[in-house]
Amino acid sequence: MASGRRTRYLRAMTDAASPIASPLPLAPKAEGRQRKPDWIRVKAPTSVGFSETRKLMRSLNLATVCEEAACPNIGECWTKKHATVMILGDTCTRACAFCNVKTGMPRAVDPLEPEHVATAAAELGLEHIVITSVDRDDLPDGGAKQFVRVIEALRRNTPSTTIEILTPDFRNKPEASVEAIVAARPDVYNHNLETVPRLYPTIRPGARYYASLRLLESVKRHDPTIFTKSGLMTGLGEQRLEVHQVMDDMRSADVDFLTMGQYLQPTPRHAKVEEFVTPQAFAAYAAIARAKGFLLVAASPLTRSSYHAGDDFAKMKAAREAKLAAGR
Repeated sequence: MASGRRTRYLRAMTDAASPIASPLPLAPKAEGRQRKPDWIRVKAPTSVGFSETRKLMRSLNLATVCEEAACPNIGECWTKKHATVMILGDTCTRACAFCNVKTGMPRAVDPLEPEHVATAAAELGLEHIVITSVDRDDLPDGGAKQFVRVIEALRRNTPSTTIEILTPDFRNKPEASVEAIVAARPDVYNHNLETVPRLYPTIRPGARYYASLRLLESVKRHDPTIFTKSGLMTGLGEQRLEVHQVMDDMRSADVDFLTMGQYLQPTPRHAKVEEFVTPQAFAAYAAIARAKGFLLVAASPLTRSSYHAGDDFAKMKAAREAKLAAGR
């Protein structure tokens, strides 16, 4: 692992912050920084599978959100040789308060990247792959063409692999950016709302809540058969009723799959953790979300957008088939 990536990952494994009062069950309150609750701590990765996955990503010059965003599940996922590729480089044009991906002026788009992603999928034997990217506000289409090229390369080289994409919001870019990706027909289109509207100015200042909702709506408008997915972080100071309203907004946009996980502060420079939401509270959120009509809900402290994505895709397909069979 490159030194910068390793430093960011290790910081995320050791950093924690204090919770504040909330209507949801929380970890015990303490002054100053504290250890994470038992339910959020994970072991550092040491397996052979982890090392092999890392070596493959390096040999193909591919970035992964697993490393760049310091995902706590990297040890588990890479041991199973499941990696989420981050295309369009490792440098983002935004500076969201929650995100560990570095900010700056990105390099030129790598024309070999699509074939490298397809090679990685074949080498890892992936039945389901998740492709995400940094924000590329410097590009006229926000990087949409590269998503299309990656999807096309995967269809050519590993036609049995199902494809899930997690895109940026393409804010201030032509509607054609989303249209082009939808026309390439990924199996799942994911775009995360991340947090409640009230917190956007401080947590996601470069984005707009309703622009993200419109993106999710537009995917279904162009192709209702594509599964849509969106995610929320908890522990940033959101209130329970605000989260319920976001669920309603997602359902109004016909989002199929909701993921919810605990925000973890990557470094002291990032937004602090306002609360550690308990597994019981996540279970309560999941029950409410299912009642609101999502086909699938994944909610736990360690849930992330691509965590167990392949298994969840199979469950989502089965849920849709059961719903259609029931005539609802």
